[in-house]
Amino acid sequence: MTGGDRTGETGEAEGPVAPCVRVPRENGEETRRDLAEAGVLDDRYEITVEDGWIYVPVLEHPEGYEVVERPVTERDGQTTPADLLAFDPTYERLGDVVILDEEDPDRARRAAEAVMESDVPVATVVRRASEVQGELRLREFEVLAGDGTETVHREYGCEYLLDLQEVYFSPRLATERHRVAEQVRAGEQAFDMFAGVGPFVVPFAARGADCVGVDLNEAAVEYLRENCRRNGVVDLVTVHHGDVREIARDPEFGYEGWADRVVMNLPHSADEFLDTAVGLAGEDCLLHYYDIQSDEDPYGPGERAIREAAGPEYDVEVETRRTVRSHAPHELNVVLDVRLTR
Repeated sequence: MTGGDRTGETGEAEGPVAPCVRVPRENGEETRRDLAEAGVLDDRYEITVEDGWIYVPVLEHPEGYEVVERPVTERDGQTTPADLLAFDPTYERLGDVVILDEEDPDRARRAAEAVMESDVPVATVVRRASEVQGELRLREFEVLAGDGTETVHREYGCEYLLDLQEVYFSPRLATERHRVAEQVRAGEQAFDMFAGVGPFVVPFAARGADCVGVDLNEAAVEYLRENCRRNGVVDLVTVHHGDVREIARDPEFGYEGWADRVVMNLPHSADEFLDTAVGLAGEDCLLHYYDIQSDEDPYGPGERAIREAAGPEYDVEVETRRTVRSHAPHELNVVLDVRLTR
């Protein structure tokens, strides 16, 4: 399918119309890369942004995406990294930092040079140098161009200052975070057990919720406090640095039975904290439980663990079973939205 000219009542051409994949702005780069790899990206036309959505022109309707027909603008000759290379480098953007997914060091260096020479708005280019590791879920990055890894990431009307060398943050989860935030109502009490720099509690508080954010990473906690200030929600977010298990049971804070909503975004080991989550839950509490499991049974282990932790004290209802993204071959990052009532 290709774009055609629109013609008004006067018979004069108003410009081309083409099919475009529509995704939230935060998913734009990941979507562009996926469409390019699938060979359906129509690079004759500009990618456009409107009202928080990105429209990516495509040659045909790719499966799994929303596609709309809309006016498009022919490219004005902006230079992309691929224009300067013999290959299309794999990367994502976090604020003004470009993160390369290139294992070969020489290929990565050439890609970094091309990114800096292109029209991509960028201050620093880094390459992932390790997997996520350790108790704080940090990753090592090799700086290939530029000199700083602190940046400001904007997501659904909120902004987050962070240093990707010091904290864990994934822009690929923006749509999932927004899905949860849209459920939040003013006046509810929300507890994020692994809050990081605040991508859950900040938008929750912006919607009027009374929030608590806890993290073991001291740097993340300082960024969380700063991001509460940046987004004008300081009065609605209580921040703690430390082990959430100790903070949750400390009678000084009074969090036992406090929460209407609990976020557990700690895949691989969230099950180790379920007793704490149940202790936080109030009379009617929605638990957002993130997990990574085999695609043969992605939801069963988490659901069984939650039911066991809740015991006879709570009725357990799974409201949502959702795949967030693919994590690795035959492994899925999933979420269970589970209501606990007593």
